[in-house]
Parts: sequence; C-alpha cells; structure tokens
Amino acid sequence: MKKYFQLTFLALAGFVFSATAQQKTTGKAEIKTPSIQCEMCKAKIEKYLMRQEGVTGVKVDVKKKVTGVTWLTDRTNIENIKAAIATVGYDADDVTAEEASYKKLPPCCKKPDPAAPKVLQ
Repeated sequence: MKKYFQLTFLALAGFVFSATAQQKTTGKAEIKTPSIQCEMCKAKIEKYLMRQEGVTGVKVDVKKKVTGVTWLTDRTNIENIKAAIATVGYDADDVTAEEASYKKLPPCCKKPDPAAPKVLQ
C-alpha cells in the first residue's frame, strides 16, 4: 500500500511539473499608431496583426491612436510587431510606415495633408 501511495505521489508530481513547464510567456504593449484615421484603418491593422505568428490579441483605439497587442514571447517580439504595422502602411512608435504600402491606402486612411486648403462646412 505504501508503494501505491508513493507511485501515485510521483505521478501527480510529474504531472504538475510538466504542466508548469508548458506555460507560455506572453508580452503586452501599447504601440502609438498616430497615422490611423478611421475604422477601416483599425480593421486592416487588426486583421493583419492577427495573422502574424505569435500574436494572440490586438485592439486598436482610433480615438487615442493606440494599438494594444499581446503576443507569445517565444514566437515574436515587439520589434516584429511594429514592423508588421509599418508593412501595412501605418506608423508604429518610432517605425515609419513603408512608403509603397502607405500609397496603396484608401484616401480616408491617409494622414491629412497640412498644405491642402481647408473646406468650410
């Protein structure tokens, strides 16, 4: 009977330690995305980032111009995520949007041109 309890204890201990070793470490950050303008920008960034390996969550706040991201640290990092946002055509913190991608954005998703005349309504 004593051996039975010892074997049961060892089996349970092994199960607990193996479950602990499998936990994934996640990262979380808010990235300034000052060039987002509308809900289309939000949808484009969220869709693209969720396709990136290791990204587990994305939430874009258009009013605050911030993108919240969570990711698995063993699969990606914050630099890769910022680069992915720039690839879509948007600025991400200190990473500038790729020019070719920015040019392909619809007019509503581009930054307002300060040199353009303002229309009174």
